[in-house]
Amino acid sequence: MIKTKYGPLYLIFFAALTAGAGNGISLVAFPWLVLQRNGSAVEASIVAMAGTLPLLVATLIAGAAVDYLGRRVVSMISDLLSALSVAAVPVIALVFGVDAINVAVLAGLAALGAFFDPAGMTARETMLPEAAQRAGWTLDRSNSAYEAIFNLSYIVGPGIGGLLIATVGGIDTMWVTAGAFVLSIAAIAVLRLEGAGTPNRDELPQVWAGIVEGLKFVWHNRVLRTLAVVDLTATGLYMPMESVLFPKYFTDKDQPAQLGWVLMSLAIGGVIGALGYAVLSKYTARRTVMLVALLVLGVAMTVIAFLPPLPVILVLSAIVGLVYGPIAPIYNYVMQTQAPPHLRGRVVGVMGSLAYAAGPLGLIVAGPLADTAGLHVTFLALSIPMLVLGLAALFLPALRELDRA
Repeated sequence: MIKTKYGPLYLIFFAALTAGAGNGISLVAFPWLVLQRNGSAVEASIVAMAGTLPLLVATLIAGAAVDYLGRRVVSMISDLLSALSVAAVPVIALVFGVDAINVAVLAGLAALGAFFDPAGMTARETMLPEAAQRAGWTLDRSNSAYEAIFNLSYIVGPGIGGLLIATVGGIDTMWVTAGAFVLSIAAIAVLRLEGAGTPNRDELPQVWAGIVEGLKFVWHNRVLRTLAVVDLTATGLYMPMESVLFPKYFTDKDQPAQLGWVLMSLAIGGVIGALGYAVLSKYTARRTVMLVALLVLGVAMTVIAFLPPLPVILVLSAIVGLVYGPIAPIYNYVMQTQAPPHLRGRVVGVMGSLAYAAGPLGLIVAGPLADTAGLHVTFLALSIPMLVLGLAALFLPALRELDRA
């Protein structure tokens, strides 16, 4: 059991790294398994949507589960179920043959994995304030480090995923994914932290009433409500680029390693941006950081839409990650400071579920549009609204509350 001053914080960081790496490998492996069959972006979108649709409901339930069952237990159960869902891919291939790994099977397993993941992420995020307090870290510093490590997992994950696909194939790559989730379970199993154990359920409302309470809290809090809408829109526009358009582009070129490099560039930029925010937060207003991030995202995605050479895509992907890196620490800070401890899990769950709500809509549009009009048009269809979102954010008064004490 880890009871040192920094132990709980480092264990949460390690769990975020390993679980995130597992998801990062899946980010490459699932679309690759689909696209190598017939190169259909529509089928890749189906699998991507299967991995996104459950998030809307699952994240709401995850927040309530964290508040009712306890943060530590929920984190371990979530990672265990996620490990089983990805390990099922090679198990099915061994028992029934490779042909059994079709789009329906992959979509089903992606949906199962997506249903379990939010609970683990929510549980780890809700443990951060107490772990930071024990370590003597500020919330801005701990959130920046957490998001940087989470982004680091998307350097390790896609990089390993691309290399493994090129060497052992997409199916056997899933064994490594399962192993990453097991490491996360081991880290949380030895963690002991105030507020991470079983809560007093007598002081909590029923589960459904608790979810409604979380929804009402977010709706009546102006800054949380505005951030939820902004994140919902940005996620819906950005997600298809990472989960369908880039995999489609590099599958057509038969370059799995290059797909891994692009996703790694996104993550490297995210690590630098998240870590840099710990310093930047001392000198720059949170609203300024948010506005710059949204505007630069739109510009960078618009340039990527013209499908420039790989080095240019890598640089632009790193820029996208760089400006997006500080956004998650800002969101975490607002949730942690606005929500009371007994509501923290549900508020994180509500915010997460709203962020995922637009993802399926973007994927529904992106897949068929990529097959019919081409990648260039599809990229533009996503990047131009992102530019509009950045301009609209300049006039949102609620974002001024990001810097209110």
